[in-house]
Amino acid sequence: MIYPSNFEQKIGFDQIRNLISDACISDMGKHYVTRMKFTTRRPLLERWLRQCNEFSFIIASGNSFPSQNYFDLREEFHRLKTPGTFIHQEALFDLTLSMSTLKEILEFFNHTEDEEFPELKELTAPLEFPELLYHKAEGIIDHKGEIKDTASTKLSEIRKQLAAKQRQIMKETRKVFQQAKDSGWTSDKSEITIRNGRWVIPVKAADKRAFQGVIHDESATGQTVFIEPLVSFEINNDIRELENEEHREIIRILTTFTEELRPHLDALYEGYRFLGLIDFIRAKAVFSLKINAHMPVLSDENVLELRQGMHPLLYLSHKKTGKEIVPLNLSLNEEQRMVIISGPNAGGKSVCLKTVGLLQYMLQCGLPVPASPDSIFRLYDHIFIDIGDEQSLENDLSTYSSHLLNMKQFIKNANANSLMLIDELGTGTEPQLGGAIAEATLEQFSRKGAYGVITTHYSNLKIAADRLDGLINGAMLFDVEELKPLYQLKIGQPGSSFAFEIARKIGFPKSVIQRARKKSGSQHLRFDIQLQQLEADKLSFSQQQKEVDEKEAELNQLLERYNLLKDQIQQQKRAIIQQAQEQALDIVKKANRDVEKTIREIKEAQAEKEKTKASREQLEHTKQQLEKKIKLQDLPRKPEKKSSRKAVATELKTEPLQAGDFVQIKNTGTIGVLLKGSEKESQVEVNGMRLTIATKNLEKTLKRPKKTGSKGSYSGLVQSLNDRANDFKLSLDLRGKRVDEALELLQKYIDDAIMLGMKEVSILHGKGFGILRETLREYLLSIKEIQHFGDAPIDMGGAGITRITFK
Repeated sequence: MIYPSNFEQKIGFDQIRNLISDACISDMGKHYVTRMKFTTRRPLLERWLRQCNEFSFIIASGNSFPSQNYFDLREEFHRLKTPGTFIHQEALFDLTLSMSTLKEILEFFNHTEDEEFPELKELTAPLEFPELLYHKAEGIIDHKGEIKDTASTKLSEIRKQLAAKQRQIMKETRKVFQQAKDSGWTSDKSEITIRNGRWVIPVKAADKRAFQGVIHDESATGQTVFIEPLVSFEINNDIRELENEEHREIIRILTTFTEELRPHLDALYEGYRFLGLIDFIRAKAVFSLKINAHMPVLSDENVLELRQGMHPLLYLSHKKTGKEIVPLNLSLNEEQRMVIISGPNAGGKSVCLKTVGLLQYMLQCGLPVPASPDSIFRLYDHIFIDIGDEQSLENDLSTYSSHLLNMKQFIKNANANSLMLIDELGTGTEPQLGGAIAEATLEQFSRKGAYGVITTHYSNLKIAADRLDGLINGAMLFDVEELKPLYQLKIGQPGSSFAFEIARKIGFPKSVIQRARKKSGSQHLRFDIQLQQLEADKLSFSQQQKEVDEKEAELNQLLERYNLLKDQIQQQKRAIIQQAQEQALDIVKKANRDVEKTIREIKEAQAEKEKTKASREQLEHTKQQLEKKIKLQDLPRKPEKKSSRKAVATELKTEPLQAGDFVQIKNTGTIGVLLKGSEKESQVEVNGMRLTIATKNLEKTLKRPKKTGSKGSYSGLVQSLNDRANDFKLSLDLRGKRVDEALELLQKYIDDAIMLGMKEVSILHGKGFGILRETLREYLLSIKEIQHFGDAPIDMGGAGITRITFK
């Protein structure tokens, strides 16, 4: 049950209907928009949402989907069911075009995988496309809507005769026209013209009897008459006969085609119903992309978890003016079924209430909602709203009476499957009595276990929310220093109306404000001041918590870097020790070989003194050499050398480039000599060739360029550029990537695009929370070679794709 009858107008859903209707191509699609209605059937609702979600993917991925010639011929089909009728020529033209569109749609889904668009493909399953009938229609009518000469042999012959007669009549008319000119019956500036579908000659009124023919018209002054020559008159009569015969043949062709069409009318009717449905689903998808909507999680539990929700109409309005919209986070569950929202006027209470109601109603009408995709929604059987002034002179209803009648309906029909939206409960009468009735009504809602969002300024309702089970207070935050609303909802504590503060801000007389403070009573003032102080404390705490979170994140990053460096040092240490052990082992092996050699020489020389002495000296020399090597081995020479080279290379990269330096083109390995340079671009000589390269793509190097023939170097460079151009794609997909990983890929991609001279590229990053998109766009702002970037068109992906144009 939806209450009241003008519920859609109260929450703004009528405007949503209009926007979706405007996105439709055909009247068939617009008819489906008028039939869009609230449902509580979950399987049906899930199917509607999946259909819209699948079509949104088709649009966002840039697939070409037929989007024209959605003509509604169902009334024509109904007429053609009567025997003896035939299809009109204009209807046949529309039939051919719309059947072509239907054929293209069926082919689109036939060429996709079954699991890619299962819900949309299921809609095509029962359709039968009359291929032969379509080809016959194409054979009858051309792309301009005219019956083809080849539609029948007889029609072709008739039109040949007509063409011959037309040429003959033109020839005879020109001949007579020349005679009239020669005789002075027509002026020199006159030309043959047409009157009543006949070729006529303008003749001076004074000479009209000298000219044989039929008068068809005269000029406004009466000085000129338009005469059809007698010889042309007879030929024109023959043409009229042929035209009548042509018309009869066309009717015969259309009648014959209609006889073949009639058995397929039911199948075609279903096909055109499908066209209207696809147009409707497409319009919903276009609108969903426009408001950045997603399909939320549907729960069987009594839980509504709205995360980053936005009012779609407010979102579109702010998007046009460049204003920022504050998203809404709200939770309704069995522990907090109803939220009592309080706060200052114009602080966003009513917008909050309308957002909850509109998004819930949109969802149960089969529309994705502008909220985070991890939002959780449940289905309600009843949605009630009481907002605005419903006074009626005709029904003798005051504002308060209309509110009471609404509360009567709410109490009568409320249950655990009801969602109630009440703005300013209890207003419209004496505050103390109105507050008492409102509190009693609130207690009744609590006993019935109903769910809802209620706004109020009454203090007794704020206190009741803390006292009653299932109710909780919520406050619209207010900046007490700047005296302006923040449009943020905080759950847990009531909010202050800030009446005196707002009055002081707008310049209300101070004396009046002071007297009002005294009249309001100290008890109420203390309560209001406590609420204000509580709100200020919450804002301060939120700011402190934000700073703590930032410091904690920074600390985590430092800790991660420390652990990484520690691991690297341990790895280097193990490598140095292993290298030293391997070298020591080599020294021992060599020493053993030298000792064995000395012993062998002593034995072979049979212990001759000279030989023995020489061998001992050689052994002593070897020993000294080994001791020196071992002492040197204590120092990790090679790692120091390697690290020093790395340090030199790092220092080189940070030094400014100067003419004569050896430089390397980043990401290519190409090395050359810097001739001259500036901040933007530099000239580099690579194997005899002078290249102009962006300075940011160069870095100093210790390596020297290889000496190769200029011809070979040129061809190698050209081949490298050709390979890059062949591998380059005009779009880069970064969906699912981490921010740092995506940024690295984007930097290399933009460098390649600039090097290859690309004019326009696209970056597919998806929508989500927009973190990845904003990070990537911050980087793009630093690239001077980029002329412009922004969202792709809605039907090409919208905010999920960034389109980049280079200078």
